[in-house]
Amino acid sequence: MSELLKIVEQEYKDVRSKFPSFKAGDTINVHVKITEGNKERIQQFQGTVIQRKNPNTNGETFTVRKVSNGVGVERIFPIISPAIEQIELLREGKVRRARLFYLRGRQGKSAKIKEKIRVKKD
Repeated sequence: MSELLKIVEQEYKDVRSKFPSFKAGDTINVHVKITEGNKERIQQFQGTVIQRKNPNTNGETFTVRKVSNGVGVERIFPIISPAIEQIELLREGKVRRARLFYLRGRQGKSAKIKEKIRVKKD
């Protein structure tokens, strides 16, 4: 039984490795497959990661928040979902905590997250 579990975990580890490493505070663009009737299309959901839950397990999820027309929209994605086509890392945020629920009560400049400065190595 445990051998079968290891095989399944290894298969999903390969799926996780195709995505970039990201954490809370980062701005990402998630390409999600949407099925409407018999048609399938890709929809992009761009926002700030406010949490990652159960990291490095098969049940890992991450929550992305964006503000659309003045209304905050949050979406929870399982990391090993066949609906996720691609994840792009757009900005790395400089935050000091793992759960950014305080962003829910903020608007405008106070809801901004500082960007981490990347040093280029030659």
